[in-house]
This record gives sequence, C-alpha cells and structure tokens, in this order.
Amino acid sequence: MKLSNEQLEEFNSNGFLILKNFANEELCNNILQKAKEHLKRKEAPIESEQEYMNIDEEKITVRRLRQVYDREEIFKDWMTNEEIRPVLKQVLNDTPVLTLAHHNSIMTKLPHESTRTFWHQDRRYWHFKNDDLVSVWLSLGDEFLENGLLEFIPTSHKIQFDKNRFDENSNFLDENIQNQELIKTKTSQNLKKGDVVLFHCKTLHHASKNQSDDAKISFVYTVRAKSNTPIKDTRSDDKEIILD
Repeated sequence: MKLSNEQLEEFNSNGFLILKNFANEELCNNILQKAKEHLKRKEAPIESEQEYMNIDEEKITVRRLRQVYDREEIFKDWMTNEEIRPVLKQVLNDTPVLTLAHHNSIMTKLPHESTRTFWHQDRRYWHFKNDDLVSVWLSLGDEFLENGLLEFIPTSHKIQFDKNRFDENSNFLDENIQNQELIKTKTSQNLKKGDVVLFHCKTLHHASKNQSDDAKISFVYTVRAKSNTPIKDTRSDDKEIILD
C-alpha cells in the first residue's frame, strides 16, 4: 500500500492520519487474545495507573504492557508488517527504523479504573538527532470518546512552544490561557477494529478515562527515519530494527 498525494498532504499538514480497515480482523483478534493473557498475568515490564499518577498504593491497574516486541511472535509480526512499510517510508521520506526504547507497547484503558491521559507530545520519550518520529496506533476494538479515544490538535507538530506551556512532566498545561485556545481546535474520529492512526511525535494528543463497561486495548509502536540517528549514551541508543 502507498498513500495518495492527498493522504500524504493530510499527514504533513495535520500531523496525523487515519487508515481505515488497515489490519484484518483475524490479525487483530490474535493480537488481542495474546494481549489479554499478558494483561491478566500483569506480566512485567508494565506501567500501572498508580505509577503514572504517582499514587502510593499496592493495587496495580495495568496502563500499558511495555517491551512487547519480544513477548509474542504475533506482536513482532505486526511491528514488522511489510504492507505498512511503504507508507512509513513516505511519511518519513526515508527508510523506517523500528525503535524499541519506548512506544513498543500494548495500551489499555480499563473500565472505570483508567485515568485521563493528559495533553502531551511524544517527543519527551526519545533522544534522537531530531524529533521527526512517527507512531503507529492499531485499534484492536471500537474506540470512542467515552472509552478513551485519542484526540488530536491539528498542526500542533509545527508549533514551537515555550517551556512554560508544559508542566515538569511535559504535560501541556490545561490552565494556560494560550493552551486553552489551542485545545479548542481538537478533533477526533471514532475507530474500529483494524483502523490504524499514524501521528507525528510532536502532535499534541490526549485521551479521557474509560467510562464504558469494557476495556479498550490498542497497540502502538514508533519508527524513525534511518538518517535520524540516536544520541549516544541515551536510552534511545538501544536495539532497533531496520524496516527495509
């Protein structure tokens, strides 16, 4: 598959693009089955809601399964999927490289237990020569506002923000007046099983808590351009997979 000129322009302009019905149902179901097994066992490494919110309690509510590339063959198969490689090459304008330092995850919002994901840019997770990385988000079921659908602020990947518009955790401050005006431009589109969202790591996005009665489970990984090399002696200077 390759993007049309219109799709490529949409990604470059808005900082995100939805590919409807990209992954087939069987693949999604197989990924989901394995993901649920790992979530049930709370198999490390994980990030918990309690850790994310800095809550000191013994309860563990899984927010994400980390480092999923090496967990199951079906996860690895999706992250090295050949159909999507031409698309990733287009949006990066270079050979894509799968970075495994972060955003190599199964994301979950459990019903009534999940917390809000604050507005943020994913650039905070990596240390590369530049911030031109792209995340690939696979919906493994229906995603809508009530269960924590991703919302985006179009064109925000092109804005140079002052540091005072973020908190110490690099979350975009809700109370900042300039931020409030920008947040009014947010947009979203419901997702179905098999839909893929591509988004630039500087595109502001967030998700509300899951207020439905069912878990929302998604898969995300990130790629960089081959020419966008990692900074030495940082966690980004780690295992990577070139997607020729």
